[in-house]
Amino acid sequence: MSIIDGKTAVPRGSSEQNGFAEKDAGSKNLSAGSRESYEETPLFCSLTSYLTWGLFIIVAYVRTFLVKIGVERQKLREEAEKYSKGFVPLYSSFESIYTRYIYRRIRDLWDRPIASCAGARFDVMERISDDHNETFKLTGKTVNAINLSSYNYLGFAQTTGSCADAAVDAVKEYGVGPCSCRREVGTLAVQKELEDLVAEFVGMPAAMVFGMGFATNSTNIPALVGKGSLVISDRLNHASLVMGIRLSGAKIVTFQHNDMKDLEKKLREAIVHGHPRTRRPYKKIVIFVEGVYSMEGSVIPLKELVALKKKYKAYIYLDEAHSIGCMGKRGRGVCDYWGVDPTNIDVLMGTFTKSFGACG
Repeated sequence: MSIIDGKTAVPRGSSEQNGFAEKDAGSKNLSAGSRESYEETPLFCSLTSYLTWGLFIIVAYVRTFLVKIGVERQKLREEAEKYSKGFVPLYSSFESIYTRYIYRRIRDLWDRPIASCAGARFDVMERISDDHNETFKLTGKTVNAINLSSYNYLGFAQTTGSCADAAVDAVKEYGVGPCSCRREVGTLAVQKELEDLVAEFVGMPAAMVFGMGFATNSTNIPALVGKGSLVISDRLNHASLVMGIRLSGAKIVTFQHNDMKDLEKKLREAIVHGHPRTRRPYKKIVIFVEGVYSMEGSVIPLKELVALKKKYKAYIYLDEAHSIGCMGKRGRGVCDYWGVDPTNIDVLMGTFTKSFGACG
């Protein structure tokens, strides 16, 4: 099965059909080229970062104490205390201190209003503050800046070009949407065309498209696993995967990030011991991983993973949200990157948000 941000496809067919030349998945030398390395943080940078962080926290608590004894006044704190009497606090004491005295110092760098298309460069609205970033005033001017905060990896989400023209034509023909679900109004021809194109692109025979990537994981995973199943999840998986796994009711085990030896150990233990209470074998064992991990930038060692899947008769759920469209010679994700037949992946999930300049 395969999902691209909403696409789910059932794998069938050979490597030749999909155009992937896959090496022997059972080879003992699979780990040779799949070890990732990270640059060590210099000791000076680590020390100065921790010292600065510690100094910020100390100053924050000192200022909090000064406010309590009336030496220092803070307008927003006074207003918050005035209007929140009788209500449960929304934040813990540390969160409140962090937001007020640490984050506020650099608040002018975040949440800046955008005044143009979020392309490689974009215009942000200039603003100033005369109360140390408690409030802001717009100056009416804009600043052209380099965009390092959007996905849009390939620049498709522009206001001009073939993608924008095609979107305009589609809206003219189909409207902005059916305003209902498929069960109510059926499937549009353009939706079927999209799903067929997605399936062809990723090397699967069929696909399903959903309107939101987070919901694709969080709402579909409970339909794939449940009580009596075992989920073995990478400890750094995305929140959408974690939510879907928790909602499924399946037994959950985590393994160290991208550590195939630890994963194999967990697979062995699960097969040998079965369910911890009943000792019965699990109905199914599903391994949940991502193609590229957004926070770490690490890539899944897919060949090793597929080898373990075949060895222990497990299933793989691969989230390609950050890899589809930008990994591999043809931009078809980590399967293309590693030269792995995508039909070896049982569930393939991806997104249109990152590389394709859309949503879903």
